[in-house]
Amino acid sequence: MGFWNRTGLWRRNFRLGEWLPEAVTPLFATWLLPVLEGGYLDGMHDSVGVRVPFRYALVNGWYYNATPIPSSKLLTRLLWQGRGRAVKILYNALIRVSRDPAAADRAVLSDLDRHWRDVQLPAYRQLVAQAKVEAATAAPDRLAHLVDQLGRQAGIYLWYLAIVGGSAWKMEACLTRFCRQHLADVLPDEHGGAQVLLRGLTGTQPVSTAHAVQSADWYQPVAAELPTADTTPVDGGHRHARLAAQRVMAEHACRAVMASQPSLLAQFEQLLQVNQRYAVIREEQARDFTLAWPVLRTCARRLGEHLAATGALDHADDVFFCAHDEVLAHIAGHAEPIDANVRERRERWKRQCALAAPLTLGHPPRLIGDVIDRAVQQARGEREVGEGVIVGHPASAGRATGPVRIVHGPADFAGFRDGDVLVAKATAPAWTPLFARAAAVVTDGGTLAAHASLDE
Repeated sequence: MGFWNRTGLWRRNFRLGEWLPEAVTPLFATWLLPVLEGGYLDGMHDSVGVRVPFRYALVNGWYYNATPIPSSKLLTRLLWQGRGRAVKILYNALIRVSRDPAAADRAVLSDLDRHWRDVQLPAYRQLVAQAKVEAATAAPDRLAHLVDQLGRQAGIYLWYLAIVGGSAWKMEACLTRFCRQHLADVLPDEHGGAQVLLRGLTGTQPVSTAHAVQSADWYQPVAAELPTADTTPVDGGHRHARLAAQRVMAEHACRAVMASQPSLLAQFEQLLQVNQRYAVIREEQARDFTLAWPVLRTCARRLGEHLAATGALDHADDVFFCAHDEVLAHIAGHAEPIDANVRERRERWKRQCALAAPLTLGHPPRLIGDVIDRAVQQARGEREVGEGVIVGHPASAGRATGPVRIVHGPADFAGFRDGDVLVAKATAPAWTPLFARAAAVVTDGGTLAAHASLDE
């Protein structure tokens, strides 16, 4: 689709884009993607009382998301439809959280976390469990209904991941500023800086789950379908314990330095507690976002089998290169074979995947600027960059060395060794077991909120 008439800054790996490391297939683009985006707005409405659509577009098959541009119409809608609740939640979750995380937590974030944990997550799990049983024998029209139900619930979940778990990196920026100002000698950047205080936390260990994905595009297999490989670290998995011990030692050293400054120490303790809590929440939420994907793939495959059995497709797998309306038409028995269209779309998708899609398109709004880029500059600090050094977006402070291992996909997992530097075009949750073994991770694109930067 064209892009020349779209203003503002568009990011390829923001929000849902972080889960879409390549061009998407037609069935995802025309079915699951709109359902996920709709569910996201439903979750926002349940929490905030208003829907504020995030503009998104597919450019040559690649997902891009726009930086919201405030307008008088939007602000009026927030105030009127949200009855003040929208302003309170969005102000605390988007602005105050990076200045006073503890206050933002008390004001709104803790309630949102509680609702996710007590209401949203159990509802999502229950729906997935019920759909898993039903999908094995459901009729085609019921399969389509299950896809809509699961996709909407996953979209609602994504809202909570964005507004609650997404607060973690904003809080971390505040902790980093504090440590640079008051604890630079104790936590030097070259040894990890404030990041040391967030490592080895219970609940953040890299864990492989059957529903972990390479991509949110349901064409791609989930972890349970991938070739198995020995991803257990040679050290028996003790790295997490070592990181925890280093964190505890760093905490003690920080407290010792500020022992004679009780007010400063109290500020540190408050910052530390809220940062550590949300670092764990972020991992918990990200881990189960794709809980529905094995069932979603089952529904799509069974629909493909139905279309193949009726002569609409040659192969069940071709369903991923159909459009949503074509699938529904065939379920209703009102369509012609679509093999030629499917073959052409599959070839186009392969060409799109081979493109070097830029990380951003357009320009940041004049008054807002590029929020993530500003955070990156603050994280990088005032240090000069030497000649010939490749500069990117640093996710964690510190230095690491090791043999470079380029990983193109799951087929390369078996060749990965402890201490290797993982270099990839992009990583995904299905790659999580490798993170426990890697000395460092380098990807072509990403941000402070990217998946690879959120793991140890």
